[in-house]
Amino acid sequence: MINKSRQKTNLSFTLKLLTSLVLFVAMFALSIMLGAKNVSLADVWSAIANPNATGDDISIIRELRLPREVAGILVGSALAVAGAIMQGLTRNPLADPGLLGLTSGANAALAVTFAFLPAVGYFGTMIACFIGAALGAMLVFGISALRRQKLSPLRMVLAGSAVSALLSAFADGIALKFKISKSVTMWTSGGLIGTTWGQIETIAPVVGAGLIAAVVLSRQLTILSMNEGTAVGLGLKTTQIKMILYVVITLLAGAAVALVGNLAFIGLMIPHLVRKFAGTDYRTILPLSVITGGTFMLFADLLGRMINAPYEVSVAAIVAVLGLPFFLFIVRKGGRSLS
Repeated sequence: MINKSRQKTNLSFTLKLLTSLVLFVAMFALSIMLGAKNVSLADVWSAIANPNATGDDISIIRELRLPREVAGILVGSALAVAGAIMQGLTRNPLADPGLLGLTSGANAALAVTFAFLPAVGYFGTMIACFIGAALGAMLVFGISALRRQKLSPLRMVLAGSAVSALLSAFADGIALKFKISKSVTMWTSGGLIGTTWGQIETIAPVVGAGLIAAVVLSRQLTILSMNEGTAVGLGLKTTQIKMILYVVITLLAGAAVALVGNLAFIGLMIPHLVRKFAGTDYRTILPLSVITGGTFMLFADLLGRMINAPYEVSVAAIVAVLGLPFFLFIVRKGGRSLS
């Protein structure tokens, strides 16, 4: 009986995974094909599969579209998984890297780096974003824990909003003081324009390692998301697991900001949507969040390019327009998950 139930669960997960992959591949193909200049599916295949293929359309695909969409996939996956982990660890359905200070902290660190260490290079900028994300999260959790009561979702969101506003103001002040507003704004506007293969080569290993670590620890996260007392009773080293998962969150959020700037709501929306058809087991939620987060970013970027073609709307604006009503809907439900 147990084996049959397990087989049924595995089959259900496989079907959901395959469906998600089909949607992902379709959206990836569309995002490469459509834009200011449309290209054919045959050219997309040639650009990817045939290294000897040449031509204007091939160059557009390889040098502009592919790095841009790969960056979108990395960012969407990173923020979706970071949000899912935060919601599981804090048992707070409103948790999100953008709402709880991580991305604003990384953004502030970015401004400081541009002002005081302009020649540090892309790798140094990425390290600064990691440090900033960690400091932002520490501030939010520290303020939330000032009172000796149980952390409530509302208190954490309020603390996150206050810290995010403070860090954003700090970043703006640094940018104005050192006359680097244009550089910071262009980096933090949430755009994928101008993403290079060099940037992806630097960021991809960090995001990949974070995603793998998250999936490996998904069983422990599922137990922690239910009840910490149960986790301790099952022999789980909760402190160590939490520390590792917070490091994973910091790496994923910091990498996302280093690549495309400050994006909110992805880490809030995607885990809720995934739970709607995947349940509450993080062994299912996290792999599906990787795919769904990447698919969502491809969709947002494509929408930004097509809504006012040949001009572009920032992907940050598209995500905000889609995410804010979702956030308000979750708040209206009293902070309850959609599952």
